[in-house]
Amino acid sequence: MPSARPIWKGQIRLSLVAIPVELYSASKTGARLSFRQIHEPSGKPVKYEKVVPGIGPIDSDEILKGFEYEKNDFVLLEDEEIDAVKLETRKTLELVQFVGGCEIDPIYFDKSYYVVPQDDLAEDAFRVVRDALRSTEKIGLGQIAMRGREYICALKPCGSGLLLETLHYEDEIRKSDPFFSGISKTKAEKDLLEVATQLIERKTAPFEAGKFKDHYTQALRALVDKKLKSKGKRKVSTDADEPTVAETKGNVIDLMDALKSSLEGTGGRKKAAKSTKTTRKKAS
Repeated sequence: MPSARPIWKGQIRLSLVAIPVELYSASKTGARLSFRQIHEPSGKPVKYEKVVPGIGPIDSDEILKGFEYEKNDFVLLEDEEIDAVKLETRKTLELVQFVGGCEIDPIYFDKSYYVVPQDDLAEDAFRVVRDALRSTEKIGLGQIAMRGREYICALKPCGSGLLLETLHYEDEIRKSDPFFSGISKTKAEKDLLEVATQLIERKTAPFEAGKFKDHYTQALRALVDKKLKSKGKRKVSTDADEPTVAETKGNVIDLMDALKSSLEGTGGRKKAAKSTKTTRKKAS
């Protein structure tokens, strides 16, 4: 077990079976660069203080949580009152429904957590639920309360353990119609579609996350290293930006030519040309 602290301890319940488990965040942010805001004249970090208008800085122990039910009118709640709210989902994830592995729209998924049994006694039942989900190709649905709110969650096998993914509620998802309503419903031209389809098929391969690197973070690290070597000089010379495709070509590239050139770059020149000629003959 890695040296990480569980963010939630409780039990998964399937009918009369209860399995003590722990949740660990599946993602980490340590690989990314983070920046502090710095006061330029003094070079000191900028701090943030809790300030009340007309009073000034205040202590954290003087702060309550407030819900604004009307403009500038609040209902005040203390932490103890909030903690006293009794929800079964604070300690129990009950699997109330099962769905097919591909039935949930990816837009609903929020964050992932690894689920492990708390001890050896819980492991037998844990394996039964894991293997049952795997053999039926189902995802278990339920709700869980943690970090000050209640989440919908999906539970599915992940290696020798389980993966819990929190989901957005329906009212948290924006409707797509206002964004897509201005897009024409005209279908793509057949010959263009055929070449684009070939390009997609040629570039289709199993997903391997390790093939994708965070180039932005790498570039920032290189910039930081360069600044350090220059002893923190404010101005750092950078290489000239590479010309864009439009700058190198000098004119607007025809869509078909661009698609065909892309195919040629993946070894599909002859097939694409033959396919395009055939399509155009049929069209004429």
